[in-house]
Amino acid sequence: MVDVDLTAAYWLGLAISVGLPVLVGLVTTRVTHAGVKAVLLLGLTAANGFLVELAAAGDDYDVQTAVVAWLVSFGMGVLAHFGLWKPTGVATAAQDVGTRRAPRGA
Repeated sequence: MVDVDLTAAYWLGLAISVGLPVLVGLVTTRVTHAGVKAVLLLGLTAANGFLVELAAAGDDYDVQTAVVAWLVSFGMGVLAHFGLWKPTGVATAAQDVGTRRAPRGA
């Protein structure tokens, strides 16, 4: 039997993974190529995965666990984007932050 012990760092990493697509939306524009957004999300989830392992590892840092955390983080980010943020309109709202709009009636 496999014993799985997820520390608070792993749970926090999963929670961060859900919010990373919104962060990507905040720092990119609507005209940014989808591939650029995907690579940005991949990089952010890599940082998340390796930092989660660093926080949870204690004395024995395991690169394989960090890579698995990275892949899980990326999967969670993609699923959160297409399953939660895009259908609810949050993804579009994040892309609109910081854009100038003409005043009404102008």
